[in-house]
Amino acid sequence: MRDLQKYDCSALLLNLTTPSLNKAQRRWRFAYAAIYSVRAMLSLVKEMVPARIDPKISDESLSLSYTDLESTDGAKINSMPLSYVPDIDHERLVEIMKGKDLPGIQALGGVAGVATSLRTNATKGIHGNEQEISRLRDLFGSNTYHKPPPKGLFFFVYEAFKDLTILILLVCATLALGFGIKEHGIKEGWYEGGSIFVAVFLVIVVSALSNFRQERQFDKLSKISNNIKVEVLRDSRRQHISIFDVVVGDVVFLKIGDQIPADGLFLDGHSLQVDESSMTGESDHLEVDLKDNPFLFSGTKIVDGFAQMLVVSVGMSTTWGQTMSSINQDSSERTPLQVRLDTLTSTIGKVGLTVAALVLVVLLVRYFTGNTEKEGKREYNGSKTPIDTVVNSVVRIVAAAVTIVVVAIPEGLPLAVTLTLAYSMKRMMSDQAMVRKLSACETMGSATVICTDKTGTLTLNEMKVTKFWLGQESIHEDSTKMISSDVLNLLYQGTGLNTTGSVCVSDSGSTPEFSGSPTEKALLSWTVLNLGMDMESVKQKHDVLRVETFNSAKKRSGVLVRRKADYTVHVHWKGAAEMVLAMCSHYYTSTGSVDLLDSTAKNRIEAIIQGMAASSLRCIAFAHKVSSNDSGLEEDGLNLMGIVGLKDPCRPGVSKAVETCKLAGVTIKMITGDNVFTAKAIAFECGILDHNDEDEEEAVVEGVQFRNYTDEERMQKVEKIRVMARSSPSDKLLMVKCLRLKGHVVAVTGDGTNDAPALKEADIGLSMGIQGTEVAKESSDIVILDDNFTSVATVLKWGRCVYNNIQKFIQFQLTVNVAALVINFIAAVSAGEVPLTAVQLLWVNLIMDTLGALALATERPTNELLKRKPVGRTEVLITNVMWRNLLVQSLYQIAILLILQFKGMSIFNVPKEVKNTLIFNTFVLCQVFNEFNAREMEKKNVFKGLHRNRLFIGIIAITIVLQVIMVEFLKKFADTVRLNGWQWGTCIAIASLSWPIGFFAKFIPVSETPFLSYFKNPRSLFKGSRSSSLKKP
Repeated sequence: MRDLQKYDCSALLLNLTTPSLNKAQRRWRFAYAAIYSVRAMLSLVKEMVPARIDPKISDESLSLSYTDLESTDGAKINSMPLSYVPDIDHERLVEIMKGKDLPGIQALGGVAGVATSLRTNATKGIHGNEQEISRLRDLFGSNTYHKPPPKGLFFFVYEAFKDLTILILLVCATLALGFGIKEHGIKEGWYEGGSIFVAVFLVIVVSALSNFRQERQFDKLSKISNNIKVEVLRDSRRQHISIFDVVVGDVVFLKIGDQIPADGLFLDGHSLQVDESSMTGESDHLEVDLKDNPFLFSGTKIVDGFAQMLVVSVGMSTTWGQTMSSINQDSSERTPLQVRLDTLTSTIGKVGLTVAALVLVVLLVRYFTGNTEKEGKREYNGSKTPIDTVVNSVVRIVAAAVTIVVVAIPEGLPLAVTLTLAYSMKRMMSDQAMVRKLSACETMGSATVICTDKTGTLTLNEMKVTKFWLGQESIHEDSTKMISSDVLNLLYQGTGLNTTGSVCVSDSGSTPEFSGSPTEKALLSWTVLNLGMDMESVKQKHDVLRVETFNSAKKRSGVLVRRKADYTVHVHWKGAAEMVLAMCSHYYTSTGSVDLLDSTAKNRIEAIIQGMAASSLRCIAFAHKVSSNDSGLEEDGLNLMGIVGLKDPCRPGVSKAVETCKLAGVTIKMITGDNVFTAKAIAFECGILDHNDEDEEEAVVEGVQFRNYTDEERMQKVEKIRVMARSSPSDKLLMVKCLRLKGHVVAVTGDGTNDAPALKEADIGLSMGIQGTEVAKESSDIVILDDNFTSVATVLKWGRCVYNNIQKFIQFQLTVNVAALVINFIAAVSAGEVPLTAVQLLWVNLIMDTLGALALATERPTNELLKRKPVGRTEVLITNVMWRNLLVQSLYQIAILLILQFKGMSIFNVPKEVKNTLIFNTFVLCQVFNEFNAREMEKKNVFKGLHRNRLFIGIIAITIVLQVIMVEFLKKFADTVRLNGWQWGTCIAIASLSWPIGFFAKFIPVSETPFLSYFKNPRSLFKGSRSSSLKKP
């Protein structure tokens, strides 16, 4: 006993909850702690009693810590404040939550009892300092779940080995290596087989690295997209934190559209309904309340009402965490363009296979008929030729044929798409757009219509009350003291109790902090700072009986309260001015009297609302009634208290962004819940509407008007509509459907839960990163991080850039493929040999596919892209301009290389080995020069903006250096010989002619009719049905 050190009781109790211990160990440790902590606890009674008696002593002083001690296993236990010792078996609580065991919760003292046991103050939250948060995290775990490890590099190497062509090449390389060593010895015989091995190895490594990089890119993207912000109460202050930082004991604020961040219990709130379909599959919404069903589960969604939740389990302790940890998210999503490119690759591969088969047959026939020579002697002399030599020669012929297939198949196309999308996704993130789905990058470039919200997207969403009308009187800031105290008290009730926002007043007496939606913050700020409301006092004087939360259909919210002083019941409504006005029969004046709202007065107030709306003010009205019914909110016979006008100015640069989209051939449609006057005012300010428009009446409609059209009328008028006011989410969905039926590629912005159907229906869903609910973000393809329409225009530009870069690479790649195929085929058929060896063709394949893709895929977007018409659904992938460019360059390369093949030895007076090296070198350099031509498909100046693309210049330099090394230093590997300066100059001069040829080729006019439409069968391979590929399932 004397040898024992003193124990830190709270730390020991913490260790009891450690998941690594079994139940028996926990029981023994608990007994051990109970026995040996008695002395320490008793010795501190004198210190603890005064601390509990003195109310001035802070909560921190109660968090007593004791000296450390060694546990029985010798492990040191960290010191822990007493406040962190739970009075509850957390494992038992987790089981109660999973089983929705209401009697179990009641046995723990109900939700309030659980909060007390977890040391959570329901009105102040937990302490927010980092030390306490980290200790809570150590005690109960973090709000993260175990994910399956991402696929490693070796997985992608293994996948690359599965390619049939690679396997055939490896077999050929093995045979060539074996027979080569047998024929020439190890010193000389390994070159041919070893060269193929090295080339195949490089192809595999490059392919695996690019796929591995794509996997990591998606992993980073998913981490960002999963990092949801949630609102919690800590140190009596509402604050936004990452979902990963939520701990047990936190009080979380939940509203419509939020995803519940952890398992918890309902503390307070109204009309809460939860969608648990993500867990149970049941589509019915569940009512959650304090009495019958206080259980809230991670991963489910709030569909109505608002609440405060006490977090009781996080991370792997939740059902959602355990479910998610077992899911391996597959990032190998095939985009529509990738699918089309796969078809293109497959088609070219089949052509290459046919050519390779012909070459194989021709070469084998020539070999076995004795028409091939080696070092001046016939290679095949019937039975006199050793069997090893025959097999070695056949292997060499097969390798040459297989290599033609390798070159014919443009593996670089999928790689180019991957690089382009990965690069653009990274760049778009810095341009305030987070891509959630790969296909959105390319699809956005095809968009013909953008349907956008007003609030927060076109405008700043920074509301401020600038007008206030009480009845028919305009009340200025300096005349608020003239308002009757009775009316003021009713306004206090209407704003302070009928709200989802809050006011936080610091002890220092500085300016209060307002939280909630921008509208709620503006109303609370105006009532507190201008009208002198004390929100805490208002709450203490009233009991809230019933709440009807704001929804987009009714466009209003209501509250039923009982005044404690006289037990009178009051109904308060606030919402869209014309909606609330329709519910009223009387109105208050500034003196406190109530006047009849006859037709004359109503017309005047309607004119006031229209005047405010025409000034782009958002009109909110307040109405009140003393009720004898305490079970429901009355909706007629109300007294109008007042109308406020909130100003939400347009974002800087939004009118320029709208103009840019219009010049790009994209129509902008504004869909808003505001009234038609406010909507028109903002539309004119942003440039969506023009004062010179003759069809303004057809361009502006209300939601109810649009939905009441017949199907024929809707389809006829939908393209002319540019502003839809007083619209519901169902109206937005209806418009998207109509536009898509008309053949448009539609992008939609949305921020609310009710926008989810429209976001899913659209070709591209754009959700708002700041104001957007988690349901909206989950339904979208791209998240606009700053909620700014200018960023939408930037996404449009990037989308077109992606599509354009891929087209550039297709043009470049097909030039290489066509030239290599034709040259080898003609040479094999006529001369019985291929001028470009297996290793050389693999080298061309490697540098052109990989480095070429990287160079052309990273071109930045230019403003010229927005001067073109949208691609839409029906544009061909390979345009006539691309056909013109690639055919001209291919024909030039074929002509030059065939001249070198058949007349090169006599023209340059060089031996055969030098001639073959000249062909190889010229072919590669032609591709290097043609890479510049590929930068611009239609413009004659291909060097414009080159100095800004350092990556392109760097890749060209690397390609040239590698080619010099290949020719001058890897002679045995590449089957080349050294070239002198004059020969290098000749190769460069021949290749450089690609520039003037490319320049003059662009003067050749091209037909509007797609080139492949002249051929019936191939047309579908290249044109494809873009409408089917871009539609979402």
